[in-house]
Amino acid sequence: MKIRILLIIILTAFIKHSSEAQGFYFGLKGGLLIGTQSWNNFDRDPLIKFHGIAFIESYDEAGDFSLFAQAGLHQKGSAIRGRNFISLSNGETFRPPSQAFVFNNISLTMGGKKKHVLSGNTKWHYMFGMRGDYNISTNLDEYEDLNEANGGLFFPSDVFVKDITYGVTMGGGLEFSLSEFVGALVEFTVNPDFSFQYKQPEINNVYIPYTGTNGTIRERTIRNITFEITVGFRFLRKVIYVD
Repeated sequence: MKIRILLIIILTAFIKHSSEAQGFYFGLKGGLLIGTQSWNNFDRDPLIKFHGIAFIESYDEAGDFSLFAQAGLHQKGSAIRGRNFISLSNGETFRPPSQAFVFNNISLTMGGKKKHVLSGNTKWHYMFGMRGDYNISTNLDEYEDLNEANGGLFFPSDVFVKDITYGVTMGGGLEFSLSEFVGALVEFTVNPDFSFQYKQPEINNVYIPYTGTNGTIRERTIRNITFEITVGFRFLRKVIYVD
């Protein structure tokens, strides 16, 4: 509830600020995403994927502060690389191919940027925003057969994925003016989630192939954090008042 209230406040401020300004920026940006996850406070290997964002940003002549809203697709998750497993058929140790766990999320972020002139037509900024995510798909169905063969001990299942998560976006970057109405940008952001992407309760009376007996699967919780390098173009829609 607190997150919803904050998002409403930011959205209201954005609308008010934009209505009082002399135009707004809009554009597209995207780039490299490095995703990490904590599984029950145990960090997995990074997942390298991509993200794409459409955005709108307030504009005024002073140009030292702006409010922004953006929405985009972010492939969050983690990976397992170079881990040894024990074969259930012969008990020998083997190393399977790298395994990726991908959560395709639509993210909506609203916040503000504080800007400073670096030199000429170049500015640097730092930014902070509140973010809400909605999960549209995963690749966890690829591991269903392995889960069935191993009593559901190793890999997450779509059953316990949380559709809605929330967190913050913070970082900074550079803005370059290419002309009066066209600019470019480079940003680096850190995006931690406050809520769980995945929450599996403790499951009792599960057959464990290693021992041939029934046992308990511990509760599993997964939380996202991503590091994003973003480049893009922005375009100014300027309002000119005529007497």
